[in-house]
Amino acid sequence: MRIGILSFAHLHAESYAAFLQQMPEVEFIGIADDNLERGRHFAETFGVRLYPDAPALIADAPDAVIVTSENARHLPLVRRAAEAGVHVLCEKPLATTVEDAQEIVRLCRAAGVTLMTAFPMRFNAPAMEVKRQVETGALGAIYGVNSTNQGQLPELHQRESAAFLKRDWFVDPALAGGGAVADHVVHLTDLLRWFLGREVVEVYAATNRIMHGDHVQVETGGLVMLTFADGTFASIDCSWSKPAGYPTWGGLALEIVAEGGLVTMDAFRQVMTVTSADAGRPRYAYWGSDADGAMLAEFVAAVRERRDPAVTGEDGLRAVEVVAAAYESAARGEPVHL
Repeated sequence: MRIGILSFAHLHAESYAAFLQQMPEVEFIGIADDNLERGRHFAETFGVRLYPDAPALIADAPDAVIVTSENARHLPLVRRAAEAGVHVLCEKPLATTVEDAQEIVRLCRAAGVTLMTAFPMRFNAPAMEVKRQVETGALGAIYGVNSTNQGQLPELHQRESAAFLKRDWFVDPALAGGGAVADHVVHLTDLLRWFLGREVVEVYAATNRIMHGDHVQVETGGLVMLTFADGTFASIDCSWSKPAGYPTWGGLALEIVAEGGLVTMDAFRQVMTVTSADAGRPRYAYWGSDADGAMLAEFVAAVRERRDPAVTGEDGLRAVEVVAAAYESAARGEPVHL
């Protein structure tokens, strides 16, 4: 299967490229990036072709593409791929507005191409075990969930990168669609929908920019409350709350309060803390299984078997709807019903 990557704007593109090269059934044909310096860097890093632009890559007739551009630029890239009959794995969030997310789903459905949203947490080993516990009925009725998806302000995380590698668009409201809420709420929204098998019916949110100063024009802290159709409720702390010197490798964790007991999950606990005189600060060395590889394997299998992937475009749309409702709720100061 011939697969290309459209844009390396998103830092997850590096992981996806590395896994594509390890998959024996996949030919990683190359990269198209509107930042040519960044594109050249990663084309050389992975030893693949750099196409002059997205139309050129798609004209080379790939079977599928991975869209890892800035969030606001997903729609035009997906449209170009779908109209050419090319299957799509699109980075999260699917879009910056509900209307764009709906259009992405519509385009791929009309073209008859596979659309998968990049939610690798469904392939995370601890999350899969929680899903199994829920499905077996061992927990009984679930009453509520307390969850966090925290991390660093992106510009702190990237401060030592070369200029062309900085992903400053993460704090650009036009390109990212927001800040910590847009970046982090989608993962937990999707996991909770998957665990519970229910849709969100109400969202209540509060956001602020207390952390990192006024120069950041997006929210850096947020607390989002979700109510599901069966009455189950969940809280999501989605803040960019870790300081610059903090070692990070993900930050997604949750507690499920249920009739049968309490379940706790830390999706990225499988780490060693490494300190070195040369490094200047501690860092995490991750040793657990990598969900990105399993997600890509599912995408390739879904395309080959001509079936829906485990995570669909509609799943991505539902998460965007929750993010949009969270921003509306924070602006109005009251719950928003879906």
